[in-house]
Amino acid sequence: MTYQQALAFVEETKKYGSILGLDSIRALMKELGDVQEELTIIHIAGTNGKGSVGAMLQAVLSEAGLKVGRYSSPAVFSYREIWQINGKAVSEEAYAALMEKVKTACLTLTEKGLPHPTSFEVETAAAFLYFKEEACDVVLLETGMGGREDATNLITHPICSVITSISMDHMQFLGNTLSEIASAKAGIIKENCPVVSAWQEDAVTEVLVKEAERLKAQLYQPRKDAIRNLLYDMNGMQFDYVREDNSQWKIKLPLTGAYQAANAACALKVIEVLKEKTFPQLTLSVIQNGFQKVCWNGRFERVLEEPLCILDGAHNEGAALQLAKTLENCFTNRKITYIIGVLADKAHEKILKIMRPYSETVYAVTPHNGRALPAEKLAEEAKAAGYQTVITEPLIEDAVRHAIAESSREDVVLIFGSLSYLAEAKQAVIQYREGQKNDR
Repeated sequence: MTYQQALAFVEETKKYGSILGLDSIRALMKELGDVQEELTIIHIAGTNGKGSVGAMLQAVLSEAGLKVGRYSSPAVFSYREIWQINGKAVSEEAYAALMEKVKTACLTLTEKGLPHPTSFEVETAAAFLYFKEEACDVVLLETGMGGREDATNLITHPICSVITSISMDHMQFLGNTLSEIASAKAGIIKENCPVVSAWQEDAVTEVLVKEAERLKAQLYQPRKDAIRNLLYDMNGMQFDYVREDNSQWKIKLPLTGAYQAANAACALKVIEVLKEKTFPQLTLSVIQNGFQKVCWNGRFERVLEEPLCILDGAHNEGAALQLAKTLENCFTNRKITYIIGVLADKAHEKILKIMRPYSETVYAVTPHNGRALPAEKLAEEAKAAGYQTVITEPLIEDAVRHAIAESSREDVVLIFGSLSYLAEAKQAVIQYREGQKNDR
């Protein structure tokens, strides 16, 4: 099977939709030898922060000399980045070989009269195979949606379950209250396995505590005052992380955004648990060096300096609140222009309202996604939310070009709303930047 044939196979599986439940992935992995049972796994669920916490853990564990597999979706800039080992995406050749094995197993299932696995189940199976074949020391496994019925949740003995910030998202699948959504995410908690939670709303914490008690799983959370002396600017942040014994770790992190401090607190609590129970080689110097090497594209990422152009994956109410807080702290006296593209099933009206105080101008675009909200509809909502200037752009590259051209060198262009169009937007900014260089 060639790489193109492998891509075509996965594309073909999309017709089977998105089905929550574990029966199909269990049957598929049985055909593939249940290799997931042989992996050392850290399982990560949550509404916001899964990717950031995963990136921090990957950097620190890699710094400790471990071979770290990471399964994280959706892809932002390159499809193959979903499967990584020590930050390097799977090769086209390895991907094709993996999908050939998965396709053979899928055919066996259908010949037995069983349903064909979905695209996410196929990709998850490939991840388990890849990390087993490459003999990874530890695997960072992120859920796709929810937790309890997510395909990744067929694993039985993670060394740690991690639940990042929970807020309202995917309500049509997970429930219409924070408690219902928390219950779905809490489904990754396993009996007698440690679980680390980020700071949460009280309703969420209550659900997690009950589930952990039921399963005799020790629940850890960072102290409420775990982050002290926080300083951050456009280049990153530094802070003191306070442990339960009142000792402090001085941490520097090259990520910007108020929300990254909370994500860091969660990741550091996970590292404390891993250091105590599994990986004693996680010394303070390893932790500090690892944090300084964290890279997470598409999260308050600077892609142009004059005007300052930023990409951010904020796509739900909770993420928008955190993004707004960052704007308030970093850009009090600068004109900000938004480029926004959203999916129809997100809380786009609330996102527009939350972000309204920091900008008068919106360029509305339509992401290349079957679930995208048309730019025309988004523009109507932006006008209703009180934005003074609202422009609909059919092409994302035109929105980028026009927004930058209409901004002064001191202004800010912020591109956000959905991960699904950030790659195209970033490429448009790069092309603009290169064009400016050529004109000099």
